Amino acid sequence: MHQASRLKQAGFSLLEIIIVTVLIGALVAFAASQVLSGGDRANYRIAEAQIQTLAQKIDQYQMDTGRLPNALQDLVVQPGDATGWLGPYARADDLVDPWKTPIEYRVPGDGRPFDLVSLGADRSPGGQSVNADIRFE
Repeated sequence: MHQASRLKQAGFSLLEIIIVTVLIGALVAFAASQVLSGGDRANYRIAEAQIQTLAQKIDQYQMDTGRLPNALQDLVVQPGDATGWLGPYARADDLVDPWKTPIEYRVPGDGRPFDLVSLGADRSPGGQSVNADIRFE
């Protein structure tokens, strides 16, 4: 009887080990997907704030020079034809979104003096959720 009880305590079978390994892998994959998508959501919120801040910098440039910048780079380096420039108004890294894509600037804008657009996580026009374009409103 003593030897029979020792055999029952010998350990896990190969099938049990495989099942536990698959379950742990599934949990890790689920957790990783939640963490990665959370990063894109955070970057989306950062891009929204960045667009609003950049619009304020453009407004400041316009107040100082009497005109809108021709390009976003005019916020970083004084253009030769800008009088009253008191910049720099922005740093070069302020001109790219959290996904390292240049923020689009258009003068005139669609029904407003200018447009600012980040293309979102997918770096292409349109999209849903974190892939949606982020526009200055």
